[in-house]
Amino acid sequence: MSIMKAKRLNHFSTGIFADINEKKEELIRQGRKIYNLSIGTPDFAPAAHIMQAVMESASKPEEYVYSLRDLPELLQAVCDYYQRRFQVMITEDMIAGVHGSQEGIGHVCMALCDPGDLVLLPNPGYPIFEAGAYLAGTEQYLYELREENNFLPVLSEIPEEIAIRAKLMIVSYPYNPVCKAAPDSFYDELIAFARKYDIFILHDNAYSDIIFDGRKGGSFLQHEGALEIGAEFFSLSKSFNVTGARLSFMIGRKDAVDALKLLRSQIDFGIFIPAQRAAIAALNGPMEEVRLQCLKYQERRDALCGGFRSIGWNVPDSEGTMFVWAPVPKGYTSRSFTMALMEKAGVLCTPGDAFGSLGEGYVRFALVLPPEKLKEVVEAVRESGVI
Repeated sequence: MSIMKAKRLNHFSTGIFADINEKKEELIRQGRKIYNLSIGTPDFAPAAHIMQAVMESASKPEEYVYSLRDLPELLQAVCDYYQRRFQVMITEDMIAGVHGSQEGIGHVCMALCDPGDLVLLPNPGYPIFEAGAYLAGTEQYLYELREENNFLPVLSEIPEEIAIRAKLMIVSYPYNPVCKAAPDSFYDELIAFARKYDIFILHDNAYSDIIFDGRKGGSFLQHEGALEIGAEFFSLSKSFNVTGARLSFMIGRKDAVDALKLLRSQIDFGIFIPAQRAAIAALNGPMEEVRLQCLKYQERRDALCGGFRSIGWNVPDSEGTMFVWAPVPKGYTSRSFTMALMEKAGVLCTPGDAFGSLGEGYVRFALVLPPEKLKEVVEAVRESGVI
């Protein structure tokens, strides 16, 4: 008997990531020193009060039951945080907890769109945007993010016939992988565009606390009219270093949030209660460690980007996120340069074309090593001769 696989899975492939992992294991067997900047898993520890909240909750047998809903204390903590952090007034019925933004975004098109509906997605794009839209049976139109436009969409370039048909649009700033922030004026333009064409906006807000050079991280919902036409996914993963706990929320228009809640009620239960306790502690706790951590990420960015520029590789400074988006040197593709860096310098990164066709010509580095190690990365690249 052969093992069956749904045809829809033929759309997906491990591709380059399997190749990178295989090459990495080969280099490790050879005794090579490896610098893994390919995966965006924070190396900072969660704050002590967050871990304490998990431990206290996990010691109580009654907290291992199904969590059929978000705890009232958690919903209140989200409301209080949004008021305090972003000056946005929301109510508890405008919030749905999800197992990380990846899961929420993976399901949201199933909740809000019918098969054949048109969804606007960024190119380059974080892979779950396209995967979730595809699994929902939607049609996708990829709007372009180009360096000459500071990796912001030019809304006027979206064809009129596409805009008229579009039901939903996903945006995200500060944006992984291109590492750019968006000015307030962009959100004003986006909201006007959404109103004109009756398009629902979903904003992926994972990096509002990792933003550099005096820029101020915010929420899409801060902008006038946003709550009427959209929602955002707000993640605790990167701000509070709780990636494995899978703590995120869809926040915004109640009817859209209710749709996601209904879908998830059919396929899942709520977030594990000790994880919810961790989220309450994070949201109600002090923010000084979060601010200091942002400064540490900026030091890492300076060490990597500035270091690369010092050896003749013109890598621009990331404006936000825990990543760097670097143009590949002439003579390489994204994938050939990724493999060359790994083979010759022992440095692992992610090829830009893993994020879509307009990611070709770039690679992405994760800022997951301290500055002194990133200086070693720069020296390894210099000595390799790939630049």
